[in-house]
Amino acid sequence: MRIIHTSDWHLGQYFYGKSRANEHQQFLTWLLTQVKSHDIDAIIVAGDIFDTATPPSYARQMYFNFISEIQSLNCQLVILAGNHDSVSMLAESKDLLSALSTRVIANVSDLDNNENLAEQVFILQNSNKEPKAVICAVPFIRPRDVIKSQQGQSASDKSLSLQQAIVNHYQALFEQAQQLVKESKLKLPIIATGHLTALGVTTSDSVRDIYIGTLEALPSNAFPAADYIALGHIHRAQKVGKTEHIRYCGSPIALSFDEAKQSKRVLLVEFDSNHLTSVTDLIVPCFQPLAMVKTSLHELSQAVETLLAELNLNSENSKVLWLDIELTDSDRLSDLQSRIETLVKDFPVEILLVRRAKQVRQQLMAAQQDNSTLSELTLDDVFSSRLDQEEYFNPKGEKATVVDSNESQPEVGVETDSGTSNEADIDKSIEAGIEKSTEEKKIDEHKKRLQSLFKQTVAQVLAKGSAR
Repeated sequence: MRIIHTSDWHLGQYFYGKSRANEHQQFLTWLLTQVKSHDIDAIIVAGDIFDTATPPSYARQMYFNFISEIQSLNCQLVILAGNHDSVSMLAESKDLLSALSTRVIANVSDLDNNENLAEQVFILQNSNKEPKAVICAVPFIRPRDVIKSQQGQSASDKSLSLQQAIVNHYQALFEQAQQLVKESKLKLPIIATGHLTALGVTTSDSVRDIYIGTLEALPSNAFPAADYIALGHIHRAQKVGKTEHIRYCGSPIALSFDEAKQSKRVLLVEFDSNHLTSVTDLIVPCFQPLAMVKTSLHELSQAVETLLAELNLNSENSKVLWLDIELTDSDRLSDLQSRIETLVKDFPVEILLVRRAKQVRQQLMAAQQDNSTLSELTLDDVFSSRLDQEEYFNPKGEKATVVDSNESQPEVGVETDSGTSNEADIDKSIEAGIEKSTEEKKIDEHKKRLQSLFKQTVAQVLAKGSAR
């Protein structure tokens, strides 16, 4: 049995105003070629087929054309919804697509009804229609799908309850899969899927934080004892917990500038009987080069020229480099954009983003001279800057004061402006210092809680937007 594990296509994405349609079409064509050359029996797409809940018509057409082509190759296709996908949009055509050897799992099934489990647990066949594997197909899990909120629960209680509910869901599906294997009287491997963040993985700027309720990440030991677990959501290909059988395949194209140097791939997974035999990287060609360059304005031309040489790009090979320029200059220049365009006009590049280096922005903010544009800042930058401007008050309604760590306290027997300090004065001074230090710690903890709550709120709002 040979399957291809892929995910995070993000069809319909616009990258700083640029359409990725050509790249996506080239990738899908390349993927069809891999199916033919490697005699693939099934493809698993582990979530985020589309970039938004309302993808453009050309993206949907691309999706359906690919399904049609796959069906003609006698290859089974398993489509899982991700956090970017619309449940209703994927579900509307799943019955029709089932006639084209395509299974679409838009949301999780009701565990109280065993009949519904069949939607997520089913047998994968090879090109000869022979049973070769059982799959527990788990899409992106929303809290309301697996748990009901209870009055009086703390945040930690909710997180633990949700984690246990997800574990229970996976275990129920795994037991159902084991039953299918037993009934088949064949030695079949069990494959599980997921679209979530596992503990210990490396993310990129294009990955939207998933907060499933209050749960940020799932530990690797929470997954069932399946022979292979195909995960999506993280755009960097990697193993989970140094295991061979729990893997992210990553996105097939770079979805942010910090992914530009990543080698993109899909995974060819092979089974012999009921055993995982190998996982092979199939490297996806780079269809649209993009890169980041960090330099000063007067060194920009040389830096771009060096970068193009490293990437083997020139005016003759017809590929244009999409560029993110990070300037180390702190000067505010009104004609910055025009000066940059003049400096790079002879190079095959297209500038999509210009921003100051993070260190420079921080220095300017510290000096209260920040001239950064909004496009240069993240949501966290804006929130943190506003948070630092806030005044804090103690329970008595008085403005909280923060002690200077370098401020020294008088010592016993030391001459002061009012004379020699006594022990009573020292005790009061020490108490005041302790009170200020405690107050400072409370303010820092309060800021951390607010920042964490802000990140969760933003993630939840964006997730709700995708769900619509």
